[in-house]
Amino acid sequence: MSVSALVVASVLGLAGCGSSTGAADADADSTRLTVATTVAPITSIAAGIAGDRADIIGIVPEGTNSHTFEPPPQTAKLLERADLVLVNGLQLEEPTFELAEANAKEGSEIIKIGEQVLPESDYIYDFSFPEEDGKPNPHLWTDPTYAIRYAGVIKDALVRRDPANADYYSANHDAFVAEATELSEALKKDQATVPAGGLELLTYHDAYAYFAKTYGWTVIGAVQPSNFEDPQPKEIARLVDQIRAEQVPVIFGSEVFPSKVLEQIAAETGARYEDTLRDDDLPGAPGDPEHSWLGLMRYNYRTMISGLGGTTAALDALDLTVPVPDKADYPQ
Repeated sequence: MSVSALVVASVLGLAGCGSSTGAADADADSTRLTVATTVAPITSIAAGIAGDRADIIGIVPEGTNSHTFEPPPQTAKLLERADLVLVNGLQLEEPTFELAEANAKEGSEIIKIGEQVLPESDYIYDFSFPEEDGKPNPHLWTDPTYAIRYAGVIKDALVRRDPANADYYSANHDAFVAEATELSEALKKDQATVPAGGLELLTYHDAYAYFAKTYGWTVIGAVQPSNFEDPQPKEIARLVDQIRAEQVPVIFGSEVFPSKVLEQIAAETGARYEDTLRDDDLPGAPGDPEHSWLGLMRYNYRTMISGLGGTTAALDALDLTVPVPDKADYPQ
């Protein structure tokens, strides 16, 4: 049994059988929390901590460009009844945040998680997020150390709003921390198998800046400019020259941002084009073992490490079993 499973098993013995889930139960139990979340990684982390004691409802459909997503009018109804609204912040999902502010019920909380865990002095501005635009890179969840901090903010919010289930939330939080730590250690082992000097990323969308800083990788470029359009011809020419000069073996594209430009660059340079990285689109379907923040990050790390010539034995061996049932609503 994994460390996380042991933690959860111990608290379930103390907490006894919990309340059931679903809309009908939420109506029957006025104390049950309704938590609105934005992108799927946040929804997954929140679901892992809330378990069956709160209703977690995602807003941003998986496979959507979360930077430009405009919430439909019916989202206002969810936000009107939510006790907690969890957004990433760092200007990732401003239309949703603004809608939440306009429709939040009295006494509810809107939490910009990223801005609670990342001091402004540590904001990263880069290829897709230039400082002159004033929008820092918001992709903290691709770094397990920040995902752990996200979990802490979420746990504290749930405990604050629902102290009767504090022990349950705390134990689920500890289980998530154990899983994220195991992922981090497996990542370190496997990235050491990449040939020396090979921990370099050229991506389409720059979602790995904080990850790279923490784990010693180098992001040598991102193709997608800040306006989310394809780059101009002169920028393409510069990237082609850089790839040739640095002998970059793989260009990592994004499943959410298919790009003919990357195919063109790969063809001109001889680099392999890997187009399946997922920034916030969880693998599989809701209910599948890999459909989780843990599954998402393992998939991406395996893709990057194997693409760069390493092996992924430690990541392959990770147990993706969810310690508590994921009952969140993930819009597709």
